[in-house]
Amino acid sequence: MNNGRLQFFAIIFFMLLLLIFAMPALAEPLPSIDLQVNPTDNPEEVVDSLKLLTLLTVLAMAPAILIMMTSFTRIVVVLSFVRNALATQQTPPNQVLIGLALFLTFFTMAPVYGEIKTEAIDPYLAGEITQEAALSQAAIPLKDFMLKQTREKDLALFIKMSETERPDNKDNLPLHVLIPAFMISELKTAFQMGFLIYIPFLVIDMVVASTLMSMGMFMVPPIIISLPFKILLFVMTDGWFLVVKSLLESYR
Repeated sequence: MNNGRLQFFAIIFFMLLLLIFAMPALAEPLPSIDLQVNPTDNPEEVVDSLKLLTLLTVLAMAPAILIMMTSFTRIVVVLSFVRNALATQQTPPNQVLIGLALFLTFFTMAPVYGEIKTEAIDPYLAGEITQEAALSQAAIPLKDFMLKQTREKDLALFIKMSETERPDNKDNLPLHVLIPAFMISELKTAFQMGFLIYIPFLVIDMVVASTLMSMGMFMVPPIIISLPFKILLFVMTDGWFLVVKSLLESYR
C-alpha cells in the first residue's frame, strides 16, 4: 500500500471532519494568527502559542490516528485480501480501495464522532469547558468503541507489559495501553475474515490446476484460466455487497 497516498487521503478525511465539526464556529469572527515568534512577558500568550503548537502536532498525526483508533485498519486489510484472492493485481487500484475504506470508516465511526461532537467539541467551541476537559471527554467515546473490538487477551498483554496496575474501570485505562491492544485485535479479525474470503477462490484455483495437469497442459499458467471463473463467481454472488455487509456487521 502506498504510504504517501494513504497519508494524503487520511489528511483530506480529517480536514473534512474538522470542517464539519467546526461549521457552527465559522459564523463567528476568526481570530488573527501570527506565525512570528516575538518575545513576550505575558504568560497567557505563551500558553496560547503552546496550544496552537499542540493542535498543529495533532493534525500532523492525523493519518496515524485514523489508522490506529478507527475501523480503517480492518476494512483496508480485508479489501486488500479480496483483491489478492481474486488475483487481479492492481484492480481495483489502491486509490479506489483506500477511498472506499475511508468512507466505510466514516460510516462506521459516525456515531462515535457524533458523540464526540456533542460531548466535547460543541461545549469547547461554546466556551463551556476547557481544552483539557474537551480532550478528556473526546477520549471516552473512542475508548468505548475500541474496547468493544479489543480482545481481553490482547488487552491483558499490554497491561502486563506496561507494568501498571489493572484499572478498576474503562475510564482509568490509559490510551497507550488500549491502542496497541486494539490494533492487534483488529489485525487478527481482519486476517480471519481474509482467510474465509480466500477459501472459495482457492478451490477454483485447485480445480483449474488439476484439470490442466490431467489434460497435459503443463505450460499454461492456471491463473490465466482461473481468473475469469473467480471474477464470474464474485460477480454472481454480489461479492462486494457481501464483503461490505460483513465488515459493517462486524462492528455492531
